[in-house]
Amino acid sequence: MSMICLDDFEAYAERFLPSAVWDFYAGGADDCESRDRNLLAFKRIQLRPRVLRDVSAIDMRTTIQGTGISFPVGIAPTGIPSMAWPDGEICIAKAADAMKTCYIAGTYATCSLEDIVAVSSGCCWFQLYVFKRRDVTERLVQRIKSLGYKALVVTVDVPYIGKRRKDTVNDFKIPDHLKLKNFEIFKNDQDRNDNLPLYNDVLDPAITWSDIQWLQSQTDLPIILKGILTKEDAELAVRHGVQGIIVSNHGGRQLDGVSATIEVLPEIVEAVRNRVEVYVDGGIRRGTDVLKALALGAKCVFIGRPVIWGLSYKGEEGVKRVLQILKSELHTAMALSGYKTLSEIDRTLVKFAKL
Repeated sequence: MSMICLDDFEAYAERFLPSAVWDFYAGGADDCESRDRNLLAFKRIQLRPRVLRDVSAIDMRTTIQGTGISFPVGIAPTGIPSMAWPDGEICIAKAADAMKTCYIAGTYATCSLEDIVAVSSGCCWFQLYVFKRRDVTERLVQRIKSLGYKALVVTVDVPYIGKRRKDTVNDFKIPDHLKLKNFEIFKNDQDRNDNLPLYNDVLDPAITWSDIQWLQSQTDLPIILKGILTKEDAELAVRHGVQGIIVSNHGGRQLDGVSATIEVLPEIVEAVRNRVEVYVDGGIRRGTDVLKALALGAKCVFIGRPVIWGLSYKGEEGVKRVLQILKSELHTAMALSGYKTLSEIDRTLVKFAKL
């Protein structure tokens, strides 16, 4: 197969991954309306290119939370990547490091925190769920800081797991040869559900803004909230002193029927008024999508499923190829739009098409 765009990697993954694994990665909640809307919303945004500008040298470098990255595309946390390729998180971390960008390692990791960060010399963050057992959360946070992770990304849109129909139909369970390293503390718990991807029993549905303040008391790492979709919550996030927001609907895997992330990005950017950095994930498949998100105020975008598709193709090399394609496409999109640096990109570059 010719792998020239991200859709090619998706087609490969659908063809070669076991069907239940494919459904786990690709599926959304309920009717998958939110998952699909993430993709379709980008098509409503049109670019307004400028011409006769010097674009002979394009600079895509930027910083996030004070760390430099080579271009504004990072890797979002994804659940159980080792189902797509052995030692999935390590392969992803190596690819991110080679491309000089950010990787957010996830709670659902089958590789240890130590092994992941050991292969990352640059920008490695950790995504955290808050557990009912605060001692487990506290120990995780302390390990993250001591190991050299650069930021703590707290997922705030999972008080309970969304209804993912395909996983129910498939009776999905993690393959026996894989273990979730961050959940080994629960291995002797009598009330723990053995089907850990559905572990509503260990996640805390009672988490509130006061728990964000508690996390701040546990670490001096930057805290970024992942899962903000409204200006009201964005304003509360700023008020509670977080350092960043990831506009995210969990890839359409939680609450179905919500807006696409790119649709709500402008109101969140406007609400925070440059007081914290704003990032976005969901539906990004091409360089022009990245450019549109930057024009609407995102400091950086994050991709999830495309990384899994690349991983399933050739492990670390497949993930690198996905990132290389997006970087090349962004370079072309910036040049053809008349912008040579990220700082020049603003809202005048885009307009929303009428339905």
